[in-house]
Amino acid sequence: MQVAIVVYPGFTALDVLGPYEVLGRLPDTEVVFVAERPGLVVNDLGSLSVDAAAMYADVSDPDIVLVGGGAGQQDQMADDGPLLEWLRAVDRTTTWTTSVCTGAFALAAAGLLTGRRATTHWAGLDVLTGFGVTPVKDRVVIDGHYATAAGVSAGIDMALVLAGRIMGEEAAQTVQLIIEYAPEPPYRAGAVDTAPPSVVERAGRMLSP
Repeated sequence: MQVAIVVYPGFTALDVLGPYEVLGRLPDTEVVFVAERPGLVVNDLGSLSVDAAAMYADVSDPDIVLVGGGAGQQDQMADDGPLLEWLRAVDRTTTWTTSVCTGAFALAAAGLLTGRRATTHWAGLDVLTGFGVTPVKDRVVIDGHYATAAGVSAGIDMALVLAGRIMGEEAAQTVQLIIEYAPEPPYRAGAVDTAPPSVVERAGRMLSP
C-alpha cells in the first residue's frame, strides 16, 4: 500500500506528521512525501523541513492521498495549479483521498467534495459551503472514499480510523498503543464549545489574516 502525503511551503507539521506516525507503521506500507518539486519543504513556522522525495508526476497511483493545511495552503488553490490537477488525476483510483485541517479546501477546490459532507478547522467550516460542501463539526468525517479531519491534531484520529478500516481494529489499536496515543489534555480549550470565550476571541484574532 502506498500513502502519498502532500507537502508545500507553509504546511502545518502536525497535519501531516501525525497521520504519518500512524499510517507509516502499518504492515507493507510505503509512505512518500510528495511536492510540486522534490527537496526540502519548510513548514509554516519556518523552523522544520520535510524532504519530499517525489514530485507529483512521480506518484500516479497511490492508494491513499493526504493533504494537510497550513498558512501556505492558499497559494496551492489555483484551479489549473499542479496540486489540484494532481488531486483530480489520482483521485480516480485512490482507495482513500483525505485531508487534515484546511487541507480540505484543496480537496473542495478540486471539486472532489462537491455535494459531500466534510470537516476542517473550526475557523474554516463556513468556507466549505462556498465549495458546495456540507460542513460538519465532527472530528473525523467519512463520506464515500473521502476522509476529512478537523484541526491539526485530529489527523491522528483520522489515520487511526483509516487504519482500522484497512487492516482491522486490532492493527489500528496496536499502532495506537505503540505511539501511546491516550490524550489527557491539561485544559478543556481544544474546541470552541468548551474553551473560555476570551480564549476563543484571542484565537480568532490570531487566525485572522
